[in-house]
Amino acid sequence: MYEKTIYFLYNALSFKVADMLVRFCFVLLIAVTLGSAQSVTERYTPLGTMFVPQFASAPFPHPLRAGGHTYGGKTFPAALHYSDSSVAIFVPKGFRATEAADIVVYFHGWYNSIDSACAQFALIEQFCESGKNALFVFPEGPKHSPDSFGGRMEEKDGLRMLVADVMQYLQKKNVVKEGKVGRIILAGHSGAYRVIAYCLMRGGMTGNISDVILFDALYGHTEKFAYWIDRYKGRFINIYTDDGGTKNESLNLMADLDGWGIPYATAEDSAVTRQLLQQHRLLFIHTDLTHNEVIAKRRQFREYLLTSTLKPNK
Repeated sequence: MYEKTIYFLYNALSFKVADMLVRFCFVLLIAVTLGSAQSVTERYTPLGTMFVPQFASAPFPHPLRAGGHTYGGKTFPAALHYSDSSVAIFVPKGFRATEAADIVVYFHGWYNSIDSACAQFALIEQFCESGKNALFVFPEGPKHSPDSFGGRMEEKDGLRMLVADVMQYLQKKNVVKEGKVGRIILAGHSGAYRVIAYCLMRGGMTGNISDVILFDALYGHTEKFAYWIDRYKGRFINIYTDDGGTKNESLNLMADLDGWGIPYATAEDSAVTRQLLQQHRLLFIHTDLTHNEVIAKRRQFREYLLTSTLKPNK
């Protein structure tokens, strides 16, 4: 791919260059720049250690996407979009192995991947800035595809099996002493609503889930979130936009909570404080930002993690 790019750029120099050395230096510069692109395992070395193993418990491949996925008249073949069983596991510098490890599990939305979502939304940077003594786990979803299907994560005990593989892997790497799991935060953007909903209902670790964070993601399966809110005592943060397609569903859930007599708070994103985030278990945040700005524009992911009950990394 790099060779083709270099060749294209070389021939794109339509102006006449008398000195061939100039062209050579230009091509060499492009080659060095492209070749220096860091992999996701190398990119975050200053902040900690990133592992990207492949697990049989990962969402994909999955039989229901063996033939790929068709959306809007376009087919997204399985080989390109549903064959990656990677699970990114980030261990921040200074992580202390305790009796039970806390975990933040993140899921990406449509047309994204582990690599692109981490880069676009500064996920690792924000996770580290929160200062929590936790592990960051990011399973690959439908890769660069317009699809909310969660693969194996929608099956019974899907989350439990994934977490078990993560802990076993980290034991072998001497990152954790035991395979015990403490609190789990589920967070995701956009189409991630579906896989998070199934993790709550079928994942096998609902009792461990302390927080659910939806970044402009409440498109449906609202009854699953409502059931969890009613039966469990975890924190629920839902940030929604006017034009992202989640506003009506967010208003509907608030109306249901009103009917059931379950208290919650509302706030404008620009006015949210850490004190507000710590005071309320259920918080609906309206934002003036766009769909893709709700995670990092105001360092929201960092703030939501920082005010969680996860222990600090000190």
